[in-house]
Amino acid sequence: MNSNFDIIIVGGGAAGFFTAINIVENNPKLKVAILERGKTVLEKVRISGGGRCNVTHACFVPNDLVKFYPRGEKELRGPFHQFCSGDTIEWFEKHGVELKIEDDGRMFPVSDNSQTIIDCFLSATQKLGIQVLTGQSVQSIFHADAYWKVETNHQTFVCQKLIMTTGSNPKIWDMLTQLGHNIVSPVPSLFTFNIKDARIKDLMGVSAFAKVKVKGSKLEASGPLLITHWGMSGPGILRLSAWGARELFDKHYQFIIQVNWLNEVTFEEAIDSLKELKQEHAKKAVSKKSPFEFPNRLWESLVLASEIDSERKWADLSKKELNNLANQLTNGEFQVNGKSTFKEEFVTAGGIDLKEINFKTMESKLHENLFFAGEIVNIDAITGGFNFQNAWTSGFIVAQRITEDFL
Repeated sequence: MNSNFDIIIVGGGAAGFFTAINIVENNPKLKVAILERGKTVLEKVRISGGGRCNVTHACFVPNDLVKFYPRGEKELRGPFHQFCSGDTIEWFEKHGVELKIEDDGRMFPVSDNSQTIIDCFLSATQKLGIQVLTGQSVQSIFHADAYWKVETNHQTFVCQKLIMTTGSNPKIWDMLTQLGHNIVSPVPSLFTFNIKDARIKDLMGVSAFAKVKVKGSKLEASGPLLITHWGMSGPGILRLSAWGARELFDKHYQFIIQVNWLNEVTFEEAIDSLKELKQEHAKKAVSKKSPFEFPNRLWESLVLASEIDSERKWADLSKKELNNLANQLTNGEFQVNGKSTFKEEFVTAGGIDLKEINFKTMESKLHENLFFAGEIVNIDAITGGFNFQNAWTSGFIVAQRITEDFL
């Protein structure tokens, strides 16, 4: 097997394939290889979005898009002006993959099958003559005589330009540390909260749009909250976990959350609403029907948690009971004891220090001809297709720069 290439990409995931395809489409003469340690490529693409692949998000303004990135907001502004979500849609359509927008803004292939994206990438690499080499576990990376050398468990590869797209890979991070790069230590992001509480014990599958705060901190997020058999999940919780990745790690995932089931409604406003309900539904049982936009089962649970008997009529509620209920609705406290990974989509906050990367080119500021794309750098986003968009954008920018260098 020939081991000399113009460009070697380490990592056979989304960012690696996208970068390789764009490079050779820009300059078909370039010899490019993708090295992947596993037996198969694009595994994260396969399982993402429940096997449907959440390709990007229907947010087309760079200054709005960056707000979905707890780490990387400032750095991605320029790159997104070069290649944004609209460009992603156009790119995939040009390559025979039509995307659709769901109600929440997430975008998937019309086929609802991640295999469509995988087939698109594999077909393009084959057509363009890009070599995809699996079972190549990188053992060391070093620079010698204006070339990069990549030693794997099978052989040594030589290239002019080296692109690292290995995601959250501690072994690769260690090698980059030896080259002088600083790694921001990885901590989990996008996780669900483990909560054991009588109020939600039998409410699996119940969902409500809520505001969630971490008690004693500035962390808060709003969004659909889903009650699960282990606690709480849903976009609101995942958003909070992403923004609070480091802070919650430091708390060892032991903290109290305050849930406002009425989202922006204050305690005082809730009291006013309850007083009106007391007059309007005087003879009806309080617990029977939710007067708010969340399920009856959750309402009944919060009524009981307010020490109100299930048969009690609205007219009979005391001031104390109204206060208890308003408090449960707008400021219910729940103890979190640990976290769980969200589906199979394990995302980490951490990676190459952003100060060491030129975001106009995605090139290392420490080493010439060493580039990065995707989650290997300290950038991560909330759920919804944003992590993939970072992969496409950074891969596109690397390809642009490298193509210019070979002109």
